[in-house]
Amino acid sequence: MSEVEGTVQGHRDGHGFVILGDGQPDIYLSPQEMRAVLHRDRVRVRVIRLDRKGRPEGRVVEILERRRTPIIGRLLLESGSWIVAPEDRRFGQDILIPKNGTADAKTGQVVAVELTEPPSLYSQPVGRVTEVLGDIDDPGMEIEIAVRKFEVPHRFSPETLAQTAKLPDRLRAVDLRHRIDLRDVPLVTIDGEDARDFDDAVYCEPARVGRGKGWRLLVAIADVSHYVRPGEALDRDAYERATSVYFPRRVIPMLPEKLSNGLCSLNPQEDRLSLVCDMLINAAGEVHAYQFFPAVICSHARLTYTEVATILGNTRGPEAERRAELLPHLLHLHEVYRGLLKQRAQRGAVDFETTETQIVCDENGRIEKIVPRQRNDAHRLIEEAMLAANVCAADFIHTARHPTLFRVHEGPTPEKRNTLQNYLRSLGLGFTVGEEPRPAELQAIALATRDRPDAAAIHQMLLRSMQQALYTPANSGHFGLAYDAYTHFTSPIRRYPDLLIHRVIKALLGRHRYHLEMKLEGLPPPPAGRGGKAAAAAAYESAAWEAAGAHCSANERRADEASRDVEAWLKCKFMRERLGEEFQGSISAVTGFGLFVQLDELYVEGLVHITELGGEYFRFDEARQELRGERTGVRYAVGGRIRVQVSRVDLDGRKIDFRLVREGETVSRTASGRERAAGSAQAQLEAVQSRDRAARRAAKEGRSGSKAAGRGARGSARPGAKAVAEKGARPDPQQDAAPEVESAPRKGRRTRR
Repeated sequence: MSEVEGTVQGHRDGHGFVILGDGQPDIYLSPQEMRAVLHRDRVRVRVIRLDRKGRPEGRVVEILERRRTPIIGRLLLESGSWIVAPEDRRFGQDILIPKNGTADAKTGQVVAVELTEPPSLYSQPVGRVTEVLGDIDDPGMEIEIAVRKFEVPHRFSPETLAQTAKLPDRLRAVDLRHRIDLRDVPLVTIDGEDARDFDDAVYCEPARVGRGKGWRLLVAIADVSHYVRPGEALDRDAYERATSVYFPRRVIPMLPEKLSNGLCSLNPQEDRLSLVCDMLINAAGEVHAYQFFPAVICSHARLTYTEVATILGNTRGPEAERRAELLPHLLHLHEVYRGLLKQRAQRGAVDFETTETQIVCDENGRIEKIVPRQRNDAHRLIEEAMLAANVCAADFIHTARHPTLFRVHEGPTPEKRNTLQNYLRSLGLGFTVGEEPRPAELQAIALATRDRPDAAAIHQMLLRSMQQALYTPANSGHFGLAYDAYTHFTSPIRRYPDLLIHRVIKALLGRHRYHLEMKLEGLPPPPAGRGGKAAAAAAYESAAWEAAGAHCSANERRADEASRDVEAWLKCKFMRERLGEEFQGSISAVTGFGLFVQLDELYVEGLVHITELGGEYFRFDEARQELRGERTGVRYAVGGRIRVQVSRVDLDGRKIDFRLVREGETVSRTASGRERAAGSAQAQLEAVQSRDRAARRAAKEGRSGSKAAGRGARGSARPGAKAVAEKGARPDPQQDAAPEVESAPRKGRRTRR
């Protein structure tokens, strides 16, 4: 069989995969093979067989590179030996710690471990504690764990800090050279109440477009490229991070605070450098013409979404009076927004109604409540303005035939299309999805079903049918937004691809090309000269853009995973205080091992395992997305309403388990969470003692203890699903800025989360 190289990705159940990339299928590694390797090791494997579904299974031939970053876990003392149980269960093995390697950490504390001896088929890994993070219940510990668990860079290099310290505190005369002065134009920023960095400002006024009426829309974006130059320490750190990471109450920024909240942030009444997209938009919402130019601006006000929505809703109210000088410009912005909205509908762009939530924390970082995030016209207004600027940036670079990073979002794969088609057919909906799906088809389904009781479930299935959005130099268009070419231009403070777009645009304005400066592993540096050397240099640059796109896409996913991990931790701690309580909820997903239910009041999701559904054999119907009982015919489908009790919270596994509460069943909810947990433990202890006494009596009476135990096991077991009989974590679809949708992981026993 063939040998290939790839990166190990462990699974919490003990097995793993070798990730090859380039669209090649992942290679399964058995738990036995995983004993000698760790998550993220680079290995060479030999494919030894194919399973019954044609998926490859491998054997590790050689370990090419061991991971070198510290492993985060909790220090425990078991049977006289110190061990660290990794926080990331994909590592699959505890790490032995010598007595002199604990760094004075105490039992139960969270620590970082450096491996001193790698694992083998016959021995566990050995390491030493390099950092003590603190106790598990310390405020903000979940974030400290997440940034290390997902290897999010959270400390700037000394070179970057030194370079940042040398930057000026305000604009200098030399900074204003070759820029258009727009400080008299009443540009404003419109962001959320908790925003700290402002990278975009907008202004609109009526204008003649051709022979008809229209608008002139200015979108000014912070000129980060003026301060972050290629090859410098600031640029290296920014590229390594690739994006800012947002947690409840904390942000890991891509750039140091002096830039992200200071020099580059379009703060009100402060002169700031910007790159402006100046657009003429006709009455139909089409961009008639555009131009880019560097400018100096001064934001005339820092407005919030809530404030702008209130002003637009009541132009004679107190908020409108307070912003009387800006009111005409806000009304013009609203007019151009309505025009852009018409064009969006005409394109057939996808716009699903989904509920986003916001976690509200107290001073100690614990959840106070989870509330739905309300979107109003101000949110949509800014979104449409940014989309228009992004499209102009993509068109400007694409027309110049300059290499760049496009934001690509492809349509449903044939497999996902068939799954969606079968689901719609199972509901009796007379909609069809073509062989080459178009965004307008999915949008038509969303609009036609928005008043149905199961609209949320249908829209969720539409969402999951689409692929992940990513950065790539190959332009394949943006399916969700229905654009032929699209890129990210409007957030260079928090996204590295936007910074690259700014550099390319400024290079084109200066009538030269921007050459991406990267050192690629496995490739020699680009040669200098003409002729054949020029062709080799072009090939190298193409590979560099490809590598940059893959890097930025991967780090975007990493940031999303880290944010979700922290939110899951907080939700588990939030629900620990509600053990035993009952809630009404909706079935948000159905799998072969149970139902995922989202609670109405708390917006928290948990699992009702299939063994909690009663003494029934359930079959998973993938087309209908439901579990169906063979004997009674009872069905549990996405969108169904059920009542559940919080039965278990696993903080380490980030899992919440529910128990189904049937009609007429009551559960006491007067005890506190701690009392309920203690009572549950006491009940389990008494049950074990009772079984022991019964077994001893049976032995004295001459009956076989093994047979009695066998009868007890058979009596307590419940039939499970045909597909899976173990608890599992729901593979959350990773979601980009709506409607840029990420694909759900594949199904099956060997699911790679």
